[in-house]
Amino acid sequence: MTINEIYVLLLVLIFVPAMVAQFRVQAALKKYSQVRARSGRTGAEAAAEIMADAGIHDVQIERTNSFLGDHYDPRTKTLALSPDVYDGESVAALGIAAHETGHAIQHQHAYAPLQARMAIVPVTMFTSQLLPLVVIGGFFFRIPMFITLGIAVYAVLVVFQLITLPVEFDASSRAKVILQKSGLIARDEMDGVNRVLNAAALTYVAALIAAVAQLLQLMLLNRQRR
Repeated sequence: MTINEIYVLLLVLIFVPAMVAQFRVQAALKKYSQVRARSGRTGAEAAAEIMADAGIHDVQIERTNSFLGDHYDPRTKTLALSPDVYDGESVAALGIAAHETGHAIQHQHAYAPLQARMAIVPVTMFTSQLLPLVVIGGFFFRIPMFITLGIAVYAVLVVFQLITLPVEFDASSRAKVILQKSGLIARDEMDGVNRVLNAAALTYVAALIAAVAQLLQLMLLNRQRR
């Protein structure tokens, strides 16, 4: 395989998995956001109920205006849900709310991968701020200093994405079990929850693949320079 063919392959690995994952997420959300869960609970109500059953009483549930901005912040113990999830009574809304609540339960139990991700977040945020320099100086102008910097930056991002996978997969697994056991989702509604959460999980896999591919690109540039 020639150098050019390797570059093309790496570009495919950067963009194609992300596009496929995004398509899967949008398709699943479009379908199951229209399917009302028979329990009649909103995402916020489901999250509150799940956390109460888990003995979690110090997490604040908030509405965020960011589309797909649903997340749990362990630093502030805040569960942020987008409007369609916070107020929604759909299968998708309950699945997403339960997934984010799964992170609060991980925090309560000091789940090791979550603890590791929390520890590396400050470093990841700092290195992410260097990405514009890496893209312009490393990928476009191929300046040696920025190529070396880029290798360090993407190495950190790869580690972060690797740690993120078990955190997200575990939160989804917890959500699926909790939703059924609690009766918030009926057995025949679980297919929708599975499709939504499995599609969302693909975005994290795609992010890892892209980070690895970009790291390999920079390593190849560094090798060519030498």
